[in-house]
Amino acid sequence: MLPTHTSPEVPDVPVAVLPIGSHEQHGPFLPLATDTVIACTIAAEIAKAYPVRTLPPVTISCSHEHADWPGTVSISAATLYAVVRDVAESLRRAGVPKLVLVNGHGGNYVLGNVVQEARGDMALFPALEHWEAAERAAGAETPAVSDMHAGELETSILLYAHPELVRDGYQTADHLADERRHLLTTGMAAYTTSGVVGRPSLASAGKGRETLRSFVESFGDVLAVLQQQGRRARQGRDEGEHPVHDGDGQALR
Repeated sequence: MLPTHTSPEVPDVPVAVLPIGSHEQHGPFLPLATDTVIACTIAAEIAKAYPVRTLPPVTISCSHEHADWPGTVSISAATLYAVVRDVAESLRRAGVPKLVLVNGHGGNYVLGNVVQEARGDMALFPALEHWEAAERAAGAETPAVSDMHAGELETSILLYAHPELVRDGYQTADHLADERRHLLTTGMAAYTTSGVVGRPSLASAGKGRETLRSFVESFGDVLAVLQQQGRRARQGRDEGEHPVHDGDGQALR
């Protein structure tokens, strides 16, 4: 799960990838580190196909909705925000201006705001549309609204990439709770006793392989947008900023 480069081996590229996971319950058959493992697995597959620099993962994040189960640990949204911003600033000073947050936990809503504020220097991956594309590519039978937690796709990814981490019992752990409108108020315990929301019985290593393959393909567009934003920024610096003046000759910007 950790990059093993020595300092001279660090790739000289303008884009870094930061896996962000969580430490939260995933039912009785997947480990607490599931989201971190998935984020790191996606990041590793991306790094095989694209010129990016992988970073060590953030392993604890905003898992407050899972607090009713033993083992779950959270940090505040403000702390996660600060960590990501600090990492991005450290990279920028080192000459790496672009950062992709590979997020494995859906409850990390604050990451969207971090990316939004970065104004073209960050991206959040995979987004909902990337998950939907992966579901189609994998032939998943559970719709996205139902496959929320420890379900078909998460279990499939681990069955493919890290089967040793999957305990027995996923074959009979299906539980659906599509109506979850008060989730942020009540937490997950109001909708599941096992911690599962989805159909892990439908998981397979083949679906996991195709899910990851789809993510790698989708990442190409994300990288292209970041590179385009970088070219625009360089062009703006080369051309120089020309201030706009009001009628009295005072600069407005």
